Amino acid sequence: MFLDLFYIYENWYQMKGTQLGEFEELVLLIVGVLHPDAYGLSIREEIIKQSGRKVAIGAVHSALSRLQEKGFLSSDLAEATHERGGRRKRLFNITAEGKRALERNHEMRNSLFNQIPEIALKGLNLSGI
Repeated sequence: MFLDLFYIYENWYQMKGTQLGEFEELVLLIVGVLHPDAYGLSIREEIIKQSGRKVAIGAVHSALSRLQEKGFLSSDLAEATHERGGRRKRLFNITAEGKRALERNHEMRNSLFNQIPEIALKGLNLSGI
């Protein structure tokens, strides 16, 4: 068990700076859910729908910017539409590095969860969570 935790810590330390924060991970997952139509407002609306969290559009844009800087997202401008007054949407896509980051987070969470002794969870009332 100690070696498993050491391995996880060692990998985390090497990836420092490319780690996903909790909100960044949520945004990255939602970009995948909305593919191929993930843009700022649709991402915000989907976060609210999926998580029930109230989220400011500015927070979404900040997270999208950080995720692009880390290489986890790419973006392209869509064609201008009449409904948007001739403005173009910026559509976001997960990159290969973004997919790897999501896989690492998923793997780490599963590994840690699987190391919790049954006795630690036995008898807990988790129905209200």
